[in-house]
Amino acid sequence: MSARILSLHIYPIKSCAGIDLTESSIDRAGLANDRRWMLVGDDGQFMTQRQWPAMALIRTALTADALRLSAAGMPDLDVPFDESGLEPGSETVAVWSDTISARRESAAVGQWFSDFLKTPCRLLKVDAAAQRNAKPDWVSRWADAHPDLAEAFTGEHHFGFADGFPLLIANQASLDDLNARLQAKGVAPVPMDRFRPNIVVEGEWEAFEEDHTAMITAAGVRMAFVKPCTRCSIPDIDQRTALQHDEPGRTLAGYRNLEIGVVFGQNAILDAPAGARLKVGDAVEIELDF
Repeated sequence: MSARILSLHIYPIKSCAGIDLTESSIDRAGLANDRRWMLVGDDGQFMTQRQWPAMALIRTALTADALRLSAAGMPDLDVPFDESGLEPGSETVAVWSDTISARRESAAVGQWFSDFLKTPCRLLKVDAAAQRNAKPDWVSRWADAHPDLAEAFTGEHHFGFADGFPLLIANQASLDDLNARLQAKGVAPVPMDRFRPNIVVEGEWEAFEEDHTAMITAAGVRMAFVKPCTRCSIPDIDQRTALQHDEPGRTLAGYRNLEIGVVFGQNAILDAPAGARLKVGDAVEIELDF
């Protein structure tokens, strides 16, 4: 089965705009700099496009030593990668049912976001000592179903502020299938950024064949598909305008409403050798469940 990495993406701040990459280092926590920051409101709850669609308009870029923020009507702002801009001490924040240790960026950074989103908020960064594991029930279920593959994935899979796993992987053929259904209804096709994946694969991988895939391998990095990704309302938000629509969610729900919910893409854990890097164009080996 011939396939390749079509695109790579990171989202440094959870639910803000992503960055398209040509290559990236990768380890068990996922792609470098993916979802290492998160916005939290005055109520202590993490913020996403579900309630604040304008977060899609906060652009991010990587410089040599900082995360650069930009948004319409706002001055560009650099958030240092090192700890120089962090406030003393750490705090515990919740991401769904998980808790994770985090550090607060400066008050000036928080004010930048508060001014743009017109609501009080602050920016948190994953604490260097944080140890948040991928969902153990799903990891164990996958390991029990694939005992011949499981040994490579034993141990911990620490990651940042993503919803539940280090990686989200999507199949371009599945988006093509969805867009064909949309066009048949007279609805404009949607780009893959609506689904905010980390890795997009194309090739001899049929639409939604990822449902029946145990693992993929690229550049020596093995990625186990441990849980289908259930979708909320974010795919209905245009990532370029922040306008919310009723598609593709309505169409997707009509034929991808599985036992756990409406599904598109696969959450993955990974086993990566030291110094591993993924590049657009890397060959992908696909291991099916049958």
